Amino acid sequence: MITEERMTAYINSLDTGHTPFLEQLEREAKAAQVPIIRREMQSFLKVFLAIQKPERILEVGTAVGFSTILMAEYGRPDARITTIENYEKRFPVAEKNFQDSGYKDRITFLKGDAADVLKTLEGPYDLIFMDAAKGQYIHFLPEVLRLLAPGGVVISDNVLQDGDVIESRFAVERRNRTIHKRMREYLYALKHDPALLTSIVPLGDGITISVKK
Repeated sequence: MITEERMTAYINSLDTGHTPFLEQLEREAKAAQVPIIRREMQSFLKVFLAIQKPERILEVGTAVGFSTILMAEYGRPDARITTIENYEKRFPVAEKNFQDSGYKDRITFLKGDAADVLKTLEGPYDLIFMDAAKGQYIHFLPEVLRLLAPGGVVISDNVLQDGDVIESRFAVERRNRTIHKRMREYLYALKHDPALLTSIVPLGDGITISVKK
């Protein structure tokens, strides 16, 4: 945990929840041990969507479609969402969830490696939500910036790696050192890119919010 567990539990206890469909989808995802965005991130996204009102949204990392459907539900009613997923086992689950949610006509589901798929897309996008393989964020960044509209926002989830990102690479398990190195590079790139204004926020497992100047 990067924030005190009791504080996080208290904040989440105040949450009023979502639609019955999203509540059920969250329960099913947790039961199947599918990672979805945390409660505090869900709350943040809902508020952000209400403030920013993005019309064109790109999501990198669909999983079973929970965050995609949340953005369709709580974003502007004419928003279009393009979402990319590489894990074949989750394709039919996500497609069924999109159909059952009633938002399938507003969602474009692209299957394949985001490193390849991003190159085929044309922007601009008002919001790009990064929630895929954390070690690949740094490799996705050039295409993400190409696709982002001026004044658009990139939100990246799970950037603090349960606090490991502040540790020396030698204090991190050997199998996690590549991801650790790449995430530190990603955070440095976001903070030092002259085209971006970025804030790193210790919400959930850490997020970044980057605005394209």
